[in-house]
Parts: sequence; C-alpha cells; structure tokens
Amino acid sequence: MLGVTVDTDTAGSRRARASEGSEHEGLVGVEDSDIPQWIKIEEQLVAAGLWRIAAAAARMAAVVARWSWRSAPGLTALATLAQLASGVATAGGLLATASVFTRLLEQGPTPDRVVAALPALAWVVGAHAAGALLSTGAGALQSALAPQLERMAADELYAAVIGVDLVAFDDAEFAELVENASGNALHQLRQAATIVGDLLASLVSMGAAVVTAALLHPALGPLVLATAVPQGWANITAAKIAYEHFLRMMSRARRLSITGGLITDRTDAAEVRAFTTQPVLLAEHRRIATALAREAMRAEHRKTWVRLVGRTLGGVGTGAAYVVLGVLIYIGALPLALAGAAALAMRTASTAVANTVYISNRLFETSLYHDLYQACLTGARARTRRHPPATAVPRAPALDGWAPSLIEVRDVTFSYPDQARPALADITLTLRAGEVVALVGENGSGKSTLARLLTGLYLPDRGTIGWDGVDIATVAPAELQSRVAMVMQGPTRWPMTAANNVRIGRIEADDPDGRRLAGATTRSGADAVLAELPDGPDTMLSRRFRTGRDLSGGQWQRIAVARGLYRDAALVIADEPTAALDARAEHAVFTTLRELPRTESATPRERITVLITHRLANVRHADQIVVLDQGRVEAVGEHQELMARPGTYRDLYTLQSRAYRDGHG
Repeated sequence: MLGVTVDTDTAGSRRARASEGSEHEGLVGVEDSDIPQWIKIEEQLVAAGLWRIAAAAARMAAVVARWSWRSAPGLTALATLAQLASGVATAGGLLATASVFTRLLEQGPTPDRVVAALPALAWVVGAHAAGALLSTGAGALQSALAPQLERMAADELYAAVIGVDLVAFDDAEFAELVENASGNALHQLRQAATIVGDLLASLVSMGAAVVTAALLHPALGPLVLATAVPQGWANITAAKIAYEHFLRMMSRARRLSITGGLITDRTDAAEVRAFTTQPVLLAEHRRIATALAREAMRAEHRKTWVRLVGRTLGGVGTGAAYVVLGVLIYIGALPLALAGAAALAMRTASTAVANTVYISNRLFETSLYHDLYQACLTGARARTRRHPPATAVPRAPALDGWAPSLIEVRDVTFSYPDQARPALADITLTLRAGEVVALVGENGSGKSTLARLLTGLYLPDRGTIGWDGVDIATVAPAELQSRVAMVMQGPTRWPMTAANNVRIGRIEADDPDGRRLAGATTRSGADAVLAELPDGPDTMLSRRFRTGRDLSGGQWQRIAVARGLYRDAALVIADEPTAALDARAEHAVFTTLRELPRTESATPRERITVLITHRLANVRHADQIVVLDQGRVEAVGEHQELMARPGTYRDLYTLQSRAYRDGHG
C-alpha cells in the first residue's frame, strides 16, 4: 500500500504508518460482511442469461415509455413519430440508391445513364436530408423529455422517503439504499428517455436496412443480424462485469467518500488540524483509493478481453457476410447492378445492429438502477406509517388549538433495528398538562429515545402511549406532531434567513406584525444573535452562499430554542438545549422553559414540557423527575424525594454539586 512521506517523523506520521494495513482494514468504517437484501436481488439479475437481460431491457423501455407519456404525452408522441419517419426515410434512401446503381450500370451511352439516374439520385439526397432532419428533431424532443422524467422520478422518490418513520433511518441498510437511489439511480434514470429514444432510432434504422437487404436478396437480411451477435454478447457481458464490480465495491466507495469529506469539509477542518490527523486521513484515503483502483483495473482487464473476443468474432462474421455476397454475385443470384446497394444496406444494417446491441446494453444497466429505485420506493412505503381511517385526536378550529391534558405511557418497550437489546423496556409514566418533566440519567440510558416515543416519532414495539386516552399509534403522524415542538442539542442549520430559521417551526403561522417572532426571539435570547448580524433577521445563515454567515454553536442553540417557542406547541421536548450556551444564557433559557407550561401565548393553554439535560441543577424545580438507567425507569419523584433515598439521581447530583463546592473552596 502507499505510504505517506513527510519531512519529520512526527507523531502524526507514525499514526499514518500505523493506520496502513490490508485493503480490508483501516480506520474509517468497516468492510461490510453482510450483503444487503436489495443487493442480493441485483446480484441475481447480474448472473442472469442473455434472454433475461433482453427481457429486462424491454421491460425498462416499457417503463420509460409509460413515464414519458405520463410526464409529457405530446412530446412523447412527436418523438416517436419523428423516429419512425426517420426510419422510413432511411429505407427510401437505400432503395433509391439501388435504383441509382441500376441506372448507372445499364447498357447505353454514359451521359444518358447519368441523366437517367438523376431522379433516383435526387430521391437519395432528399431521403438522407429528411432522415437527418427528423433524427435531429427526435433527439431534441428526447432531450426535452429527460428533465421531465427526472423530475417525476425524483418527486416520487422524495415523496416516499420524506414520509417514512424516523426509526427507518436507524436501519443502516435502508439508509444506504436511500443514498444510492437518490444519487446513482436518479442520475441514470434521467438518461433513460434519451437511451430509449436512441434505441428506437437504432431499431428503426436496423429494420429499414434489414428489410432493404432482404428485398435485394432473402439471404442477406438474416445474415446481417447474425454478424452482430458476438458483439452483443461482448457488450452485455462487459456490462455485467461492470455492475458486479459496482456492487462489490460499494462499501469501499462509501468509505472513500467519507474520508474525502473529512479532508474537505469545513465542519471538520478545525479538529482535523487541531489533532494533526492530516497524515492519517491522507494515508487512509490513499489506502482505500489504491484498493479501489486495483479492483477497477481488474474489472477493466476482464471487460477488455471480453470485448476483444466479441469484436474478433464479429469481424469474422462480417467477412463471412461479404463472402456470401460475393458468391451470390458469382452465381448470378444477385445482379451486379444491385451489389453496391446490397453492400451499402449490409453496412448500414450491421452498424445499426451494433448500435442496437450497445444501446440495449445501456438500457439493461439502467434497468438495474431502476430496480434499485423501485426497491427504495418499496422499502420507504413499507416503513411509512399507515394513516388511520379517521383522526382520533380532538380537533379545534386552529391547527394547534388543542393540547392533551394527560399523556400515559404503559409498559412500553422499544428496540432499534438490528439491535438485540431493547433501548427501553417496560416503561410506565404519567405526564400532566402544566407540568415540567425532567428525564435524567447517564449516557445511553434511553432519555432521547423516550422523548421521541412521547412525540410519536417512534412507535413502541410493545405497550401503548395515550394522549387523553387515545393511542397515538392510531393517530395520523402529521396530526400528532403538529402539536409537538422539539429543541435538539444539535439543531438543523437551515440554509435560510435568520428569521425563517425561527419561523420554520410554524412557517404557516399568521404573524403580519412580527410580534410572534419578536416574542420567541426575546424569550430565547436569540434577539441578541439577530442584532449582531449584518442584515439582522434577513441575514442568510449558510456559508454555501457568498453573502451567507455562520453562527457559533451557542448562537445556533438560541435560534433552535426560539424555533421551538415560535411553534407554540402543546408538548415541548427540550433535549440538551443549552449544551453550547454560557452559564448566563443557559439560566435564561431554562427559566423560560420551566415557565413555559403556564405561559400565555397565541393559543392560551397549559403545556407539557419535557427537559433532558445532564446538568441536574437545572431540573431541581421540575414537577416530576424521571430517572432512567439502562433503558428502565429507576425512580420517579421531585428533587427532594430523590435526594432522600440512594440511587442514580442522588449520586449524579452529589458529584456535580461537589465539583462546584470543591472549586469554591
């Protein structure tokens, strides 16, 4: 494997050398040993025979035809007619060529024969000009269809994926499937309209040439088709080798992409340099890239040999075809006057057959990506919660006008995909309107998982969660989550203006005078952030744009708190909302969150507020503290109750408070 050369033997260079190993080892990611189910399906298709491949290509052509007709029926009809007309022009040109040769080879003075051939020659010129014009027009129509197909395919895919349950993204196999479908598959499907159009053009041209050759002599038509079989076999076999390589190298390609991202991404740049990991990352990237390049060269060598064999056999077949043509002329079965036209028809047909096989092979490759696309759609729909026939949650005139007075968790157990041990087991709780409920515990105890179950983002494997007696599993997700606000530790940094970063929490809310926005930013402390921006609330918060600005972690968290307040929801979940804030800002945010259940708002009501934090001083005044330990409820009570008895809460609180006392002393 390639090493890394540096000027001095630094610790970083030693780590770089230590990171080098076999192509199946390394620092970034792992070499996946289990093949995803959707890849197994593709492997079966890659191992299929020629007839199955031809059937797959035909099926893909039918799919593209349906998509094209759905997206733009007028363009589809015009493109098809133009291609058919182009084929008729090709056939007419070949037959006119035969007439030209017949006139030129007749008995009589040469000037007379040339003059006699002029009408047929005019037909040849006209046919070729018309064919070129029609073919160009058909190509332009196909190019116009391509973005329509991509838009339709992307819309269907994203509409399916955006509706899946949150837990689906904890399934690594599904996440990988989505990544490939939204990247490689959509890119390939965009080209499908052009490929099918080219295939139709080749088929029409081939049909015209083969029919013309057969009209000149019946033996010539089948002979032309037979000469292209070896090249067809070679092209399809090479495509199977290429796709097999793609499937086998998918894991390493993903690891290469990750290392490249770590090297180039702005988010990681500071830590990469602070820990002098540049040599390590570069060595890792080179190691994976070298392994991928070696495998790619092996695949290319195999494809080269296959193509060489195909072209050799194809050349032999073409030579045999011309020998047969010569025999037909020799024995008088084909007049000499038609020999030139026959040779031209054979040449045209042979080229068209080769193009047809090549394009069919491309269409077969596209069909594989289409299967990947369909597998993603099927997986997304299987992971999408079915909407109940009627919403069981009470509705008020305003979308957020109703709030649950009671949330009951009964014997709830939940496991993440492919995890044998439950993340939560046998959880029973009661949350009441007007309360602040704190979820505390060590890392991995299940706090965030429980919060997502309360909001319906996850559904329990066993047990029930009821809002005012209604099982949330029977409620449409949009109905439920419209009444929820979540303030996350790592909030989404929306590439929008600062004001819209707050409003996205309830973008449809009517706030003509800006009072709702001002109230949310003031109570969260985000007003100070907006005041420092060059364009205030209208500043674009993304470095992806030239005029955009970025914020510090603490500033983003203030924006996230404001977003949650602007949403004005019945259930508020604050998951480590102040991890990046200073002590003064943290105190202000937690004061606001503790007062939130009884705060007057656009829709006055009592809320349920759930706080998740490791800083236990912030939850002393919570109405109810739930202590989680390894996915189970260890204790429930107020601060004084929990401090009065041994347990995790008292241990953690004592450790934290002792640190402050010792520091003061």
